[in-house]
Amino acid sequence: MTVLRSLLFVPGNRANMLERASGLRPDAFIPDMEDSVPADEKKNARDVTASFLPRLRESGALVVPRVNSLDTGLLADDLAAVVGPDIDGISVGKIDSAADIAQVSGIIEELERSAGVDAGSVMIIPWIESAMAIVNAYEICAASPRVVGVAFGAEDFTNDMAIERTQDGAEVDYPRKVICIAARAAGVLALDTPYFGFRDPDGLRANSLQARRYGFKGKFAIHPAQIDIINEAFSPSPEEVEHARRVVAAFEEAERNGRGSTSLDGQVIDVPVVRRARQLLELAESAPAND
Repeated sequence: MTVLRSLLFVPGNRANMLERASGLRPDAFIPDMEDSVPADEKKNARDVTASFLPRLRESGALVVPRVNSLDTGLLADDLAAVVGPDIDGISVGKIDSAADIAQVSGIIEELERSAGVDAGSVMIIPWIESAMAIVNAYEICAASPRVVGVAFGAEDFTNDMAIERTQDGAEVDYPRKVICIAARAAGVLALDTPYFGFRDPDGLRANSLQARRYGFKGKFAIHPAQIDIINEAFSPSPEEVEHARRVVAAFEEAERNGRGSTSLDGQVIDVPVVRRARQLLELAESAPAND
Protein backbone atom coordinates (compact mmCIF):
# COMPACT_ATOMS: atom_id res chain seq x y z
CA MET A 1 0.00 0.00 0.00
CA THR A 2 1.37 3.41 -1.01
CA VAL A 3 1.12 5.76 1.98
CA LEU A 4 1.31 9.48 1.26
CA ARG A 5 -0.01 11.38 4.26
CA SER A 6 2.33 14.38 4.30
CA LEU A 7 3.99 15.78 1.18
CA LEU A 8 6.35 18.67 1.95
CA PHE A 9 6.91 21.44 -0.56
CA VAL A 10 10.44 22.90 -0.61
CA PRO A 11 11.30 25.74 -3.03
CA GLY A 12 13.60 24.21 -5.61
CA ASN A 13 15.79 27.29 -5.95
CA ARG A 14 16.57 27.53 -2.21
CA ALA A 15 19.59 25.38 -1.43
CA ASN A 16 19.48 26.34 2.25
CA MET A 17 15.89 25.19 2.59
CA LEU A 18 16.55 21.94 0.74
CA GLU A 19 19.51 21.36 3.05
CA ARG A 20 17.34 21.78 6.15
CA ALA A 21 14.54 19.72 4.66
CA SER A 22 16.79 16.69 4.20
CA GLY A 23 16.69 16.17 7.96
CA LEU A 24 12.88 16.08 8.10
CA ARG A 25 10.59 13.07 7.75
CA PRO A 26 7.51 13.71 5.64
CA ASP A 27 6.18 10.79 3.63
CA ALA A 28 7.32 12.60 0.48
CA PHE A 29 9.49 15.55 -0.46
CA ILE A 30 8.18 17.83 -3.20
CA PRO A 31 11.12 19.98 -4.34
CA ASP A 32 9.19 22.61 -6.25
CA MET A 33 10.20 24.13 -9.55
CA GLU A 34 6.75 25.61 -10.23
CA ASP A 35 4.67 28.05 -8.17
CA SER A 36 7.16 28.75 -5.38
CA VAL A 37 9.85 29.80 -7.87
CA PRO A 38 9.84 33.22 -9.64
CA ALA A 39 10.14 33.26 -13.42
CA ASP A 40 13.76 34.43 -13.51
CA GLU A 41 14.78 31.62 -11.10
CA LYS A 42 13.37 28.68 -13.06
CA LYS A 43 16.69 27.46 -14.50
CA ASN A 44 18.41 27.88 -11.16
CA ALA A 45 15.64 25.90 -9.46
CA ARG A 46 16.12 23.11 -12.00
CA ASP A 47 19.86 22.94 -11.30
CA VAL A 48 19.59 23.24 -7.52
CA THR A 49 16.80 20.68 -7.31
CA ALA A 50 18.72 18.17 -9.42
CA SER A 51 21.80 18.55 -7.22
CA PHE A 52 19.83 17.83 -4.02
CA LEU A 53 17.91 14.78 -5.21
CA PRO A 54 20.48 12.20 -3.99
CA ARG A 55 20.48 13.72 -0.50
CA LEU A 56 16.70 13.80 -0.28
CA ARG A 57 16.64 10.21 -1.52
CA GLU A 58 18.87 9.14 1.37
CA SER A 59 16.23 10.28 3.86
CA GLY A 60 14.01 7.31 3.07
CA ALA A 61 11.05 9.51 2.09
CA LEU A 62 9.68 9.44 -1.43
CA VAL A 63 11.09 12.14 -3.72
CA VAL A 64 8.59 13.66 -6.15
CA PRO A 65 9.74 16.94 -7.75
CA ARG A 66 7.03 19.28 -9.00
CA VAL A 67 7.76 20.43 -12.54
CA ASN A 68 6.28 23.27 -14.52
CA SER A 69 3.10 22.64 -16.49
CA LEU A 70 2.81 21.74 -20.15
CA ASP A 71 1.74 25.22 -21.20
CA THR A 72 4.91 26.90 -19.88
CA GLY A 73 7.35 25.34 -22.31
CA LEU A 74 9.56 24.41 -19.34
CA LEU A 75 8.34 20.91 -18.62
CA ALA A 76 10.63 18.95 -20.96
CA ASP A 77 13.79 20.58 -19.56
CA ASP A 78 12.54 20.16 -16.00
CA LEU A 79 11.93 16.45 -16.56
CA ALA A 80 15.31 16.00 -18.26
CA ALA A 81 16.97 17.45 -15.17
CA VAL A 82 15.29 15.18 -12.61
CA VAL A 83 14.23 11.88 -14.18
CA GLY A 84 16.63 9.21 -12.99
CA PRO A 85 17.37 6.86 -10.10
CA ASP A 86 17.01 9.50 -7.37
CA ILE A 87 13.28 10.20 -7.79
CA ASP A 88 10.16 8.13 -7.26
CA GLY A 89 7.90 10.28 -9.39
CA ILE A 90 7.05 13.73 -10.60
CA SER A 91 4.21 16.06 -9.79
CA VAL A 92 2.89 18.23 -12.59
CA GLY A 93 0.45 21.10 -12.37
CA LYS A 94 -2.53 22.18 -14.45
CA ILE A 95 -3.43 18.83 -15.96
CA ASP A 96 -6.79 19.14 -17.70
CA SER A 97 -7.22 15.82 -19.52
CA ALA A 98 -6.06 12.27 -20.05
CA ALA A 99 -4.28 13.52 -23.18
CA ASP A 100 -2.10 15.74 -20.99
CA ILE A 101 -1.11 12.69 -18.94
CA ALA A 102 -0.26 10.77 -22.11
CA GLN A 103 1.98 13.61 -23.29
CA VAL A 104 3.84 13.85 -19.96
CA SER A 105 4.16 10.07 -19.73
CA GLY A 106 5.63 9.90 -23.23
CA ILE A 107 8.39 12.35 -22.33
CA ILE A 108 9.14 10.46 -19.11
CA GLU A 109 9.33 7.13 -20.98
CA GLU A 110 12.07 8.44 -23.27
CA LEU A 111 14.00 9.87 -20.32
CA GLU A 112 13.73 6.63 -18.33
CA ARG A 113 15.29 4.81 -21.26
CA SER A 114 18.19 7.24 -21.53
CA ALA A 115 18.71 7.32 -17.74
CA GLY A 116 18.81 3.54 -17.51
CA VAL A 117 15.94 3.23 -15.02
CA ASP A 118 13.15 0.69 -15.26
CA ALA A 119 10.43 1.61 -17.74
CA GLY A 120 7.32 2.83 -15.94
CA SER A 121 9.10 3.33 -12.61
CA VAL A 122 8.54 7.10 -12.44
CA MET A 123 5.07 7.72 -11.07
CA ILE A 124 2.96 10.80 -11.80
CA ILE A 125 0.93 12.91 -9.37
CA PRO A 126 -1.06 15.36 -11.51
CA TRP A 127 -2.67 18.50 -10.10
CA ILE A 128 -6.36 19.02 -10.76
CA GLU A 129 -6.73 22.79 -10.72
CA SER A 130 -9.41 23.88 -13.19
CA ALA A 131 -13.07 23.49 -14.04
CA MET A 132 -12.08 21.36 -17.06
CA ALA A 133 -9.98 19.10 -14.86
CA ILE A 134 -12.90 18.57 -12.47
CA VAL A 135 -15.12 17.59 -15.39
CA ASN A 136 -12.39 15.14 -16.52
CA ALA A 137 -11.33 14.02 -13.04
CA TYR A 138 -11.90 10.28 -13.44
CA GLU A 139 -10.28 10.19 -16.89
CA ILE A 140 -7.20 11.91 -15.47
CA CYS A 141 -7.04 9.53 -12.50
CA ALA A 142 -7.32 6.48 -14.77
CA ALA A 143 -5.17 7.80 -17.64
CA SER A 144 -2.00 5.81 -16.91
CA PRO A 145 -0.57 3.18 -14.55
CA ARG A 146 1.97 5.84 -13.64
CA VAL A 147 -0.72 7.88 -11.87
CA VAL A 148 -0.65 6.83 -8.21
CA GLY A 149 -2.41 9.87 -6.82
CA VAL A 150 -4.00 13.16 -7.80
CA ALA A 151 -3.59 16.49 -6.07
CA PHE A 152 -6.20 19.21 -5.68
CA GLY A 153 -4.99 22.79 -6.14
CA ALA A 154 -7.61 25.04 -4.56
CA GLU A 155 -5.86 28.33 -5.29
CA ASP A 156 -5.60 27.79 -9.04
CA PHE A 157 -9.07 26.24 -9.14
CA THR A 158 -10.71 29.29 -7.56
CA ASN A 159 -8.69 31.52 -9.87
CA ASP A 160 -9.93 29.54 -12.87
CA MET A 161 -13.50 29.83 -11.59
CA ALA A 162 -13.09 33.58 -10.88
CA ILE A 163 -14.43 33.10 -7.36
CA GLU A 164 -13.22 34.19 -3.94
CA ARG A 165 -11.03 31.87 -1.87
CA THR A 166 -12.47 31.99 1.64
CA GLN A 167 -11.35 30.83 5.06
CA ASP A 168 -14.11 28.26 5.49
CA GLY A 169 -13.49 26.77 2.03
CA ALA A 170 -17.15 26.30 1.12
CA GLU A 171 -16.36 27.24 -2.49
CA VAL A 172 -14.09 24.18 -2.90
CA ASP A 173 -16.29 21.69 -1.06
CA TYR A 174 -17.73 20.21 -4.27
CA PRO A 175 -14.46 19.78 -6.23
CA ARG A 176 -12.77 18.20 -3.22
CA LYS A 177 -15.51 15.57 -3.08
CA VAL A 178 -15.42 15.01 -6.85
CA ILE A 179 -11.68 14.35 -6.72
CA CYS A 180 -12.00 11.90 -3.84
CA ILE A 181 -14.69 9.91 -5.63
CA ALA A 182 -12.84 9.92 -8.97
CA ALA A 183 -9.57 8.87 -7.32
CA ARG A 184 -11.25 6.04 -5.42
CA ALA A 185 -12.98 4.80 -8.56
CA ALA A 186 -9.62 4.73 -10.36
CA GLY A 187 -7.79 3.13 -7.44
CA VAL A 188 -5.41 6.03 -6.79
CA LEU A 189 -4.81 8.36 -3.85
CA ALA A 190 -6.60 11.69 -3.43
CA LEU A 191 -4.24 14.32 -1.99
CA ASP A 192 -5.60 17.55 -0.58
CA THR A 193 -4.63 21.14 -1.26
CA PRO A 194 -2.19 22.86 1.13
CA TYR A 195 -3.43 24.76 4.16
CA PHE A 196 -1.74 28.15 4.00
CA GLY A 197 -2.26 29.14 7.64
CA PHE A 198 1.07 27.68 8.73
CA ARG A 199 0.81 29.45 12.10
CA ASP A 200 -2.64 27.97 12.73
CA PRO A 201 -2.18 24.36 13.90
CA ASP A 202 -5.76 24.01 15.08
CA GLY A 203 -7.08 25.18 11.73
CA LEU A 204 -4.75 22.77 9.92
CA ARG A 205 -5.88 19.87 12.10
CA ALA A 206 -9.56 20.62 11.53
CA ASN A 207 -9.03 21.07 7.79
CA SER A 208 -7.05 17.82 7.54
CA LEU A 209 -9.62 15.81 9.47
CA GLN A 210 -12.37 17.16 7.22
CA ALA A 211 -10.31 16.17 4.17
CA ARG A 212 -9.90 12.67 5.55
CA ARG A 213 -13.66 12.36 6.05
CA TYR A 214 -14.16 13.30 2.38
CA GLY A 215 -11.77 10.54 1.30
CA PHE A 216 -8.41 12.28 0.92
CA LYS A 217 -5.47 10.10 1.97
CA GLY A 218 -2.93 12.86 2.49
CA LYS A 219 -2.21 16.57 2.27
CA PHE A 220 0.54 18.86 1.06
CA ALA A 221 2.54 20.78 3.65
CA ILE A 222 4.09 24.17 3.04
CA HIS A 223 6.01 24.33 6.34
CA PRO A 224 7.86 21.68 8.37
CA ALA A 225 5.67 22.43 11.41
CA GLN A 226 2.70 21.02 9.49
CA ILE A 227 4.14 17.54 8.95
CA ASP A 228 3.31 15.94 12.30
CA ILE A 229 -0.22 17.37 12.40
CA ILE A 230 -0.94 16.09 8.89
CA ASN A 231 0.55 12.66 9.60
CA GLU A 232 -1.56 12.32 12.73
CA ALA A 233 -4.75 13.45 10.99
CA PHE A 234 -4.35 10.93 8.17
CA SER A 235 -3.32 8.03 10.40
CA PRO A 236 -5.75 5.83 12.34
CA SER A 237 -5.79 6.80 16.01
CA PRO A 238 -5.11 4.13 18.68
CA GLU A 239 -8.82 4.24 19.54
CA GLU A 240 -9.78 3.65 15.89
CA VAL A 241 -7.35 0.75 15.63
CA GLU A 242 -8.66 -0.89 18.80
CA HIS A 243 -12.25 -0.50 17.66
CA ALA A 244 -11.42 -1.97 14.24
CA ARG A 245 -9.80 -4.99 15.90
CA ARG A 246 -12.90 -5.54 18.00
CA VAL A 247 -15.10 -5.26 14.91
CA VAL A 248 -13.06 -7.88 13.05
CA ALA A 249 -12.96 -10.18 16.07
CA ALA A 250 -16.74 -9.93 16.59
CA PHE A 251 -17.46 -10.61 12.92
CA GLU A 252 -15.10 -13.58 12.75
CA GLU A 253 -16.78 -15.04 15.83
CA ALA A 254 -20.16 -14.58 14.15
CA GLU A 255 -18.90 -16.33 11.01
CA ARG A 256 -17.71 -19.29 13.03
CA ASN A 257 -21.25 -19.54 14.36
CA GLY A 258 -22.76 -19.47 10.89
CA ARG A 259 -23.94 -15.84 10.92
CA GLY A 260 -23.27 -13.14 8.34
CA SER A 261 -23.70 -10.22 10.73
CA THR A 262 -23.53 -9.41 14.41
CA SER A 263 -23.47 -6.36 16.67
CA LEU A 264 -20.95 -4.49 18.76
CA ASP A 265 -21.66 -1.69 21.21
CA GLY A 266 -25.23 -1.52 19.94
CA GLN A 267 -24.19 -1.17 16.26
CA VAL A 268 -24.73 -3.71 13.47
CA ILE A 269 -21.53 -5.31 12.15
CA ASP A 270 -21.91 -6.69 8.62
CA VAL A 271 -19.66 -7.21 5.60
CA PRO A 272 -19.16 -3.52 4.57
CA VAL A 273 -18.40 -2.55 8.18
CA VAL A 274 -15.80 -5.27 8.62
CA ARG A 275 -14.20 -4.48 5.26
CA ARG A 276 -13.81 -0.88 6.37
CA ALA A 277 -12.28 -2.06 9.64
CA ARG A 278 -9.80 -4.29 7.83
CA GLN A 279 -8.80 -1.44 5.50
CA LEU A 280 -8.14 0.77 8.51
CA LEU A 281 -5.95 -1.93 10.10
CA GLU A 282 -4.04 -2.33 6.83
CA LEU A 283 -3.41 1.40 6.74
CA ALA A 284 -2.27 1.38 10.37
CA GLU A 285 0.23 -1.37 9.61
CA SER A 286 1.50 0.31 6.44
CA ALA A 287 1.90 3.87 7.69
CA PRO A 288 5.35 4.86 8.95
CA ALA A 289 5.47 5.49 12.68
CA ASN A 290 5.00 9.12 13.67
CA ASP A 291 8.19 10.34 15.35
